[in-house]
Amino acid sequence: MTDCKDLNEVRENIDRIDDQIIRLIAERGGYVKQAAAFKKNEESVRDSSRVEAVILKARTKAELYDADPDLIEKLYRSMINSFINIEMKEFKGVN
Repeated sequence: MTDCKDLNEVRENIDRIDDQIIRLIAERGGYVKQAAAFKKNEESVRDSSRVEAVILKARTKAELYDADPDLIEKLYRSMINSFINIEMKEFKGVN
């Protein structure tokens, strides 16, 4: 991260980062949809142990990158819940 000279530069950097985040979320979503084809039942779509492992990994990475672990956990739980809903629809369509 670089020091910005004005508010416009701050906003330009935020917009650039938002673009990258959204692109990566879309990519993640593509893999979530693919995962549905490998699941055997609805419980395996929900897979609470995997969810908790991902949350723990996200919190650890948050600390590594000096981000607020509670914020990251909240974002990830929301994102994962949404992706589970998408994957469940995909699963029901596949099986």
